[in-house]
Amino acid sequence: MASMAALKRDLRKKIKGILADLPEAATATQTSNATKTLLSMPEYKAARRISVYLSMPSGEISTSGIVHDALATGKRVFIPYTYILRAPKEGQPKSIMDMLELHSVKDYESLKLDKWGIPTPSDDTLSSRANAFGGKGPTDGKDEAMLQEAGLDLIIMPGMAFDSSFGRLGHGKGFYDYFLHRCHKRSKMPFRVGLSLTEQLLPSNEAVPMDASDFRLDALITGDGELRRAKT
Repeated sequence: MASMAALKRDLRKKIKGILADLPEAATATQTSNATKTLLSMPEYKAARRISVYLSMPSGEISTSGIVHDALATGKRVFIPYTYILRAPKEGQPKSIMDMLELHSVKDYESLKLDKWGIPTPSDDTLSSRANAFGGKGPTDGKDEAMLQEAGLDLIIMPGMAFDSSFGRLGHGKGFYDYFLHRCHKRSKMPFRVGLSLTEQLLPSNEAVPMDASDFRLDALITGDGELRRAKT
């Protein structure tokens, strides 16, 4: 039987091939549908502190409209920042993701694109950005137990593939699952919403390969505008 890593790798390759043939207009239509559904969710409306992924140029639901709405409605918006740890502790990966605050729409629009085309904070702005866990800038080298910020109410998550049991396949770096592990240690788990193009949702008889370190979603929004909720 293939290993878990091999199963995940094969599924990523399959979905990547499907998405390569998806017209930009189809992605734009699905983005519009998914965004409308998300903005109408009571969990989104009530959330004061949210994290949202900043989207790649293609191959996933764009979050630009979500970012603009969240900032316009007075929410505190935190975005992913990934980096290599200087001295990883036992049990830590070499690279992790923190959620750092966006200051404004102007700040968002000034972000530079990284090698994947994802808007990313520049190094010279990190020390001025609040961290969702507390303090400012990346948590690298800090005692997280001493950081007392309130965490997040809602986290909007990307993925390569999703299934009807709210499983999620990431891009293979483990950034989101380790971030959620850190949230879980603080007993403050955000409400987890995935955004999926219809082409990323597996048929009902297929499932995303998952292991003990993978977190399931609380809700999934697909590109046709459908909202699916996990049973509590």
